[in-house]
Amino acid sequence: MTGTPLLEVRDLTVHHGQLRAIDQVSFQVFPGEVYAMIGANGAGKSTLLRTIAGLHRQTDGGILLDGKDITGLRAERRAVQGLVMVPEGRRLFPSLTLEENLQIGATYARKGDWTIARVYELFPWMPDRRNQRTEQMSGGEQQSVAIGRALVANPRVLLLDELSLGLAPVIVQRIYGMLPQILSTGITALIVEQDVSQALRVATHIHCLLEGRTTLQGTPADVTAAQVEAAYFGLAKQESPLWPGSTTLSLAS
Repeated sequence: MTGTPLLEVRDLTVHHGQLRAIDQVSFQVFPGEVYAMIGANGAGKSTLLRTIAGLHRQTDGGILLDGKDITGLRAERRAVQGLVMVPEGRRLFPSLTLEENLQIGATYARKGDWTIARVYELFPWMPDRRNQRTEQMSGGEQQSVAIGRALVANPRVLLLDELSLGLAPVIVQRIYGMLPQILSTGITALIVEQDVSQALRVATHIHCLLEGRTTLQGTPADVTAAQVEAAYFGLAKQESPLWPGSTTLSLAS
């Protein structure tokens, strides 16, 4: 794609103590994209997303939002700029009600069309249970509240970390089925997903990590199942046919 990326990550490196969790990862997300970050458990996907959101400090590299360097901004300032995260495991306040959790999401909100009332339109079951504590809700319902909490902040880029984690397949399909309606309001999405088939169904662009390093980038139409499998598990190494000059993993001959 051409023009200025909405989100750009440049040579990002992140450590957990002595462990290098992310190793010089770079990519660009353009307006309107659903950019999917895939990889096995422990590949560094969630660490990358948390670093972009401002919840981890990078060792090296930079993060730009709409061409402006936000690397030094705290997480709440990034939210005000439009970078909002739905964290792995939902991270709701369990003793608070559904509506109180949504109100917390609006604390650092940008001006925009997403309000609590609009979230209730997206999830019609919510108004009748607005005063129920979220600890009494199912995993799928909690995930919906977490998405609603992010939406009321009026994000430009919505960071979605493992939406399908711990949920039944039918619930996962229902939640992902709402994604087009959410994106139609002008939101761009960067998703982290272990479920490769689900990521390939919704993504306009995929990026595979293995032990914190990029092993594959491309559009779902341009990558083969064999390339994705090899990049995911690290089966063999060769130059990328999609990105000449970069190292990509593919099936051994």
